[in-house]
Amino acid sequence: MFRRFLPDRFTGALLLTVLLSSVLPCRGAWAIAFGRLTDVAIMLLFFLHGAKLSRQAVLAGLTHWRLHLTVLASTFVLFPLMGWALRPLLAPLVTPDLYLGVLFLCTLPSTVQSSIAFTSIARGNVSTAVCAASASSLLGIVITPLWVGLLLESHGGNGMSWHALGEIVGLLLLPFVAGQVAQRWIGGWVQRHRPLVGVVDQGSILLVVYTAFSASVLEGLWRQLPLPALGGLVLVCAALLALALLATSHGARALGFGKEDEITIVFCGSKKSLASGVPMAKVLFAGHPLGMIVLPLMLFHQIQLMVCAVLARRYARRGETLAVDAGDVAPAD
Repeated sequence: MFRRFLPDRFTGALLLTVLLSSVLPCRGAWAIAFGRLTDVAIMLLFFLHGAKLSRQAVLAGLTHWRLHLTVLASTFVLFPLMGWALRPLLAPLVTPDLYLGVLFLCTLPSTVQSSIAFTSIARGNVSTAVCAASASSLLGIVITPLWVGLLLESHGGNGMSWHALGEIVGLLLLPFVAGQVAQRWIGGWVQRHRPLVGVVDQGSILLVVYTAFSASVLEGLWRQLPLPALGGLVLVCAALLALALLATSHGARALGFGKEDEITIVFCGSKKSLASGVPMAKVLFAGHPLGMIVLPLMLFHQIQLMVCAVLARRYARRGETLAVDAGDVAPAD
């Protein structure tokens, strides 16, 4: 009964990485070496994502434009507005740096793998979920940096620098485009070796988390993070997810979508991508306490997995019940 609420293996690996960075933080030449290795891993990650993303699937799903616009509006409009509007309630629960991380979380694209997986479990519109999640991930490379520039300006910073834009293009966009170009030759191979993408995906995240928390630990992360603020951060992440789930489910019904499309909107429009967020944070928040910035995303990631796993099963059980009821009243052959 309680197994569904236990952390998965990757979350366990994240926790161990944070612990390792707290006990053995990398510094000096090792920090430079790990930083360069992380950049290579991020570029390889986005190259493989570009090679994996099917252009045919995306083009085929464009006909369901109302659903895609609804998902994108939830991901890139509703979430940032919630972060802004709820600031008087949320900001006192956490430190200023953690709240900046919460705002960054609100600007990120949706996940791809887990959105599709949960939509499938819940018996939603899987083909449309593939298109919606993929479009969100692709557009996030452009939209998230724009949002972050506005956030930094609102917090007294200088907004987005040309150097940061150049790093986004070099580390994220160009490898992704190269992967799309190479898809003609290696797309089939990447699809047949999907676990490889998963290894690069998770490995790059763990590398970024290790280097980010190492630098933050050396700067006194755990001395600057009060325990009440950590508890407040859990409440903030849970509140954002709850509001997003309510907004997407009720919004889908109000807009007249069927149950399968509602499921797709709920699971694609309520999630945030750890795989995209951690590499972006490394580029966009240079000079900021990166450990504080990515901590809200790491907590939100685990909460969304646990909650959406339960929600997907509830949707699936509802579908089974409706199917049985329909069978009971169906005329005999």
